[in-house]
Amino acid sequence: MIITLPNVFETIKKRFKLLIIGVLIATGGNFGSSAVHAQSYSFDDILFGVAYYHEYMPYERLEEDVRLMKEAGINYVRLGESTWQLWEPRDGEFEFEWMDRVVNAMHKAGIKVIMGTPTYSIPAWLYRKYPEIAAMQENGQRLKYGIRQNVDLTHPVYLYYSERVIRQIVEHYKANPAVIGYQIDNETHSKWPDGKENHVQYIEYLKKKFQTVGEINKVWGLNYWGQAINDWGELHPPSGFNHPGYRLEWARYQRFTVTDFLAWQASIVKKYKGASQFIVHDFAGALRSDLDQKAISAVLDYAGVNIYHYDQDKSDGLRIAMQGDFTRSLKMKNYLVPETNAASIGWNSREQFPPYDGQLRLNYYAHIGSGANLVSYWHWHSLHNGIEQYWRGVLPHDLKPGRIYKEVAAIGHEREKLGKKLVNLKKNNKVAILFSEDSDVALNLQRFDNNFKGPETGPWDADGAYQKILTRFYKILYDLHVEVDFVFENTENLNQYQVLIVPSLYIASDAMLSKLNAYVKNGGHLVVTMKSGFCNEYSAVRHDTMPAGLTDVAGFTYQEFSTLRNPVPLKGDPFKAKNENYTEQWVEFLQTTTAKPLAFYDHPFFGKYPAIVRNNSGKGAMTYFGSIPSESIMKSILTSVLDERNLLSTDQQLPETIKVKHGISNSGRNLHFYYNFSPAEQSFSYMYSDGINLITNQPVQKNIVLTLKAWDVAIIETK
Repeated sequence: MIITLPNVFETIKKRFKLLIIGVLIATGGNFGSSAVHAQSYSFDDILFGVAYYHEYMPYERLEEDVRLMKEAGINYVRLGESTWQLWEPRDGEFEFEWMDRVVNAMHKAGIKVIMGTPTYSIPAWLYRKYPEIAAMQENGQRLKYGIRQNVDLTHPVYLYYSERVIRQIVEHYKANPAVIGYQIDNETHSKWPDGKENHVQYIEYLKKKFQTVGEINKVWGLNYWGQAINDWGELHPPSGFNHPGYRLEWARYQRFTVTDFLAWQASIVKKYKGASQFIVHDFAGALRSDLDQKAISAVLDYAGVNIYHYDQDKSDGLRIAMQGDFTRSLKMKNYLVPETNAASIGWNSREQFPPYDGQLRLNYYAHIGSGANLVSYWHWHSLHNGIEQYWRGVLPHDLKPGRIYKEVAAIGHEREKLGKKLVNLKKNNKVAILFSEDSDVALNLQRFDNNFKGPETGPWDADGAYQKILTRFYKILYDLHVEVDFVFENTENLNQYQVLIVPSLYIASDAMLSKLNAYVKNGGHLVVTMKSGFCNEYSAVRHDTMPAGLTDVAGFTYQEFSTLRNPVPLKGDPFKAKNENYTEQWVEFLQTTTAKPLAFYDHPFFGKYPAIVRNNSGKGAMTYFGSIPSESIMKSILTSVLDERNLLSTDQQLPETIKVKHGISNSGRNLHFYYNFSPAEQSFSYMYSDGINLITNQPVQKNIVLTLKAWDVAIIETK
């Protein structure tokens, strides 16, 4: 099939530039309810499967692969996201027979398909014709061919070709009964392009947002170093520009371009897809500050996240839970996991840690217990070519079923029995964590941490303090078996949560600070850490008394602060933390007005200032950390806050390696998921209502002692 189109790049260039800037500014990067699709595909069963690349196989084996999938209980595959050069081998020439054969084979076997749009890895012919679509970096070097995601997402030539291939694929499969949805792009992020045209687009963005150069001079304070501008042409490109306000807005712009790009892709797919087909994107991990995952999710039917985690002796379910909770919170609905570990992972062979027996199954149920409706392994077979040769799949390199395949099959057969009972799991959490991309970015620009180590939650973790503080909070709650949601600056109803945790909200608008004040006054308990409220939304330090905007509910003020070269202990070990009786990194010189000090520093100078305070205000309270306490201290304080709110239960009596999650099933029954993240058998008392263990189909009575084998799981459904 050959399609010829006139060379209209100049027209397309102008049209797309207007589209990008216009949509971007009009929506403020948040596409809102107008972009949300009407509900299409409805999950009535868990989807369980793999990413499948028949085109990567060393020899023909489609029939054999489909047979093995069917025998393993696999009911879903993702196809096509890495194959632009096969869809369109030459400019304007499209081929579908190669993929039709795969799709038809899957449909015949009863396996559902999500088709990926192939825009994240451009074909060689496109780069050869238009090398300028590769992103120009701030160092003046343009990205080369040979890596994926090397393009400028705003470049009109790239957008022209992307629109054409997307439209061809979606039109071809819109009526295909096997294809239930489309994954737009793949793990999309900006390459922070900084060419001449990018600067022009950034200027247009700034014009729409700030209107005049006078306003931008004011909010950024460009009189500093005499950098104020008289007209927009004087604004320097970001390369070499280290102004905090400029850099924060530049980061926002890059996030918005990704949102705009994916919203644009979603609009194309929506126009041509079948009515029952849905749209998803797979984020490369959660809690990213280079994306606005909340805004992107507004244009999706389902949010997806690729969750890679530790196995073997470091298997604890933390990454699965944290990234799952975050992704569920993006739309406050069930989410999809298009990629997760099948075996050992890595772009080299330095750290090959395939799961122990039982861990694959345990991790599958960990995804489901956080609200996943789809779990898919990357990928079906271990690759023989390319940089990901050691990111191993369900089948090993000899393509013969082995240990991993057998465990996948065991999961697949359990899914056939339990999937309809576990799909669409609902949560009713009373604790939330506020996530701020801006604060993460700004605290990485204005670093204060030194050798600060925090829990690791994913291969894409930021190395700054913000993510580490947030993760420390999450890990404590995870270990306490207290499940959480994540909230954002535009979350409207904070009052549904009894406890709201706010890690270092360094960048905060007046509206956000007012919202936090109202939360406390209305009866919530706010837990806040140092540096919160320090800067406004333009990264300008507030000229109010600190903590700016929070002094009323905080019950203290401060003017000075200090870096800590070394950890500082607390007087008298008030939280029985023993060798963890310390705070680190930073200290604010808190002076209480109405707040009650909970601990003081054991230090000849800092000792006159409280390290941790609590203040009652209105119907609620606020607890504040003027430094970064150890995990043990933080756990003690959080436990007391949760206990005061009656948010603790018998779950806290479980053995250390037993984790539990709760939810409500489609049929309205309570589900209790118990996980043994341990190589040893564990026993514990079951303290909820009588029910049935869905996995063994055996009755379970309250107060009975349950025993889980190593790396095993139990799911209790109450009567």
